[in-house]
Amino acid sequence: MAILNQIRQRSLFLIVVIAMALFSFVLADVIRNSSGFSLPDQNVIATVNGIEMEREYFMRKVENLERQNRGSGTNVQSMNAIWDVELRKLILASEFDKLQITVERDLMRDLLKSNLLSFDEFKDPQGEFDQRKLNEFISNLKEISPETMDLQGTQINYESWNNYESTLASSGLEKIYFNLIRSGINSTVFEGETQYNYENDNIDLKYIKIPFSTIPDSLVKVTKSDVKKYMQKNENDYKVKASRNLIYVKFEENSSKHDEKQIESQLTELLNDREEFDFETKTNKKVLGFKNTRNDEEFLNLNSAIKLYDSYVFENSFSKEMMPIIYSLNKGEVYGPYKEGEFIKITKLVDSRRIPDSVKVRHILIPYSGSLRSDSNETRTKEQAKKKADSIYRIVVRRPSKFKSLLSLSSDKASNENDGEIEFSYIDGFAPEFKDFSFLNRVGKISVVETDFGFHIIEILSQSKRKKAVKVANLALKLEASERTIDSIFNITSKFEIAIEKSNFRDVASEFNYKVNPVNNIRELNENIPGVGSQRAIVRWAYNPDTNLDDIRRFNLQNGDYLVAMLTSINPEGLMSIDKASITAISEIKKEKKAKMIIDRIKSKSFDDISSSQNQTIQTALAVNMKNPVLSGTGNEPNVIGHAFGIGEGVMSKGIIGNKGVFYVKVDRIKYANVMSSYQNYTNLLNSITLGSYNSKVYEALLESSEIEDNRSLFY
Repeated sequence: MAILNQIRQRSLFLIVVIAMALFSFVLADVIRNSSGFSLPDQNVIATVNGIEMEREYFMRKVENLERQNRGSGTNVQSMNAIWDVELRKLILASEFDKLQITVERDLMRDLLKSNLLSFDEFKDPQGEFDQRKLNEFISNLKEISPETMDLQGTQINYESWNNYESTLASSGLEKIYFNLIRSGINSTVFEGETQYNYENDNIDLKYIKIPFSTIPDSLVKVTKSDVKKYMQKNENDYKVKASRNLIYVKFEENSSKHDEKQIESQLTELLNDREEFDFETKTNKKVLGFKNTRNDEEFLNLNSAIKLYDSYVFENSFSKEMMPIIYSLNKGEVYGPYKEGEFIKITKLVDSRRIPDSVKVRHILIPYSGSLRSDSNETRTKEQAKKKADSIYRIVVRRPSKFKSLLSLSSDKASNENDGEIEFSYIDGFAPEFKDFSFLNRVGKISVVETDFGFHIIEILSQSKRKKAVKVANLALKLEASERTIDSIFNITSKFEIAIEKSNFRDVASEFNYKVNPVNNIRELNENIPGVGSQRAIVRWAYNPDTNLDDIRRFNLQNGDYLVAMLTSINPEGLMSIDKASITAISEIKKEKKAKMIIDRIKSKSFDDISSSQNQTIQTALAVNMKNPVLSGTGNEPNVIGHAFGIGEGVMSKGIIGNKGVFYVKVDRIKYANVMSSYQNYTNLLNSITLGSYNSKVYEALLESSEIEDNRSLFY
């Protein structure tokens, strides 16, 4: 009762608490759903001109592409490829919607007919396209859905057919849309005439060039305000996307000298014979080491990271350092241990001989049922094939001239076209039995040689000059970091992390002689970090809202290495910083200021006086046109030539700002091209130039003007 009485006494307090809890719950929901605090819809990968791209649909497309690529590309590469396709679809879809372009029944029939015209399933007895057969096929697909039917050897169901029709409809809409645009951008006859005049009107002129270099840079001051104004005037040249800059130090789990010594010691133990206790006989028995083993292949299979290559190799198979050492060994001698690439090796010379490095042979191949690449209709047994080959051999060994006449019996049609001849080098991939016979015997030798392809009657026609080749066995262990080294690298990385928390990143790296790697202009959906490859996690960290300027983080790389990174710059979208813009802007601003200074100091209106006062010669340019606005001795100056065409004969221009300086021009003669009866050829030329790339240019313009809310970085 006492407890109930206390609850009654505090009922007002409890009501207030419950009310506040409910209010906070409702308020939180309002905040989540209000426009001022809204987060991107987790089911939407992007919104393009008001059209949503669904996350599930997009991700399924990416997964399908990854399966098709079979690991040949990264997840982000697949995502970007699908993004380009789906983005184009939505941008064009918004245009189709504005213009109310649709694919109606008749157009869909035409599209299906033009794309399925060659399909036998939809032809009548006369070989013509039969619409009724197509309708029947679609009806059957719908009726048995989701089961599949065969179409030209491919199993499809009703869903995949609808997808196919959707793709056809999209291509039909695109064709209509771009044809509408094309009809509005054909060049006119007037434009053709203008192009003709650009190419054929020409002028002779005199000019004075006053180079910008006549005013020293020291007299021209450029302020940050000047750079800012120049950027605003030329903002398209200085717009940048949002990006991040960072620096990093990489700690690699490379093997140490101690690791090398350990592996060398292991190899040395394997090199020599040793005594091992045999538990069956209760006695010690001798185990042959690599040097004395009688079976190199078996020994290497048990003990080496490199297996036996049971063939001869020439000197170019070895590095320049190792070739003379290995070639100086006697049969059975060993060299090592030594480091080569990622291995520590001991090399033994198994054998050496003099053989040619290339040969020319001719052969007749007799296959049998079951031999490699034999025809499915082949019925000859192995014994029958051998008997046939032996009979051919007996003929050609007595009369080699009969070889060509017997080629019709050979199944090697490719070599038959060349009289059965094959020319190949020792390193080419031929059946080992075929290769051994061709290289280890002398010219003129004929024999029957069995391979997996059947029985060959081979004659050696020619060989290159014989030279020394060797067969070697490499006892090798891969050079890898030991546990001790791995622990050491981890400790070094940790010490570096601790040190940079209390001091400057670059200073600490310099103190320990670590290389600092800068990475600039990382975009939000990038994945590659120079020097370490695909590292999407680092990019996501750099763009995480909780990551602040100068934040530091360690990353464990896939190969066991470590990377310690610091975010050094957060670059928002918009105009680049004045400091970065200054790299290109200052030189252009100086040109503008120098041009004004040059024009202001010239008071004379006489061509000769300007030449004299500025100590610049009067130069001549003949037959200059608008298509190639080049002044001899100066270079490309379109602004100068354009002004010259506009001032008339005998008139001196005002100061013209060109690429190389300030110009004063006086036109001696203007020669206009003859009037043509038709300018259609020039109009057609302009059309071919304009229409050749109009599709891509139209899409680029649509892309630039589209409103795109891209949420991919939330999911990838």
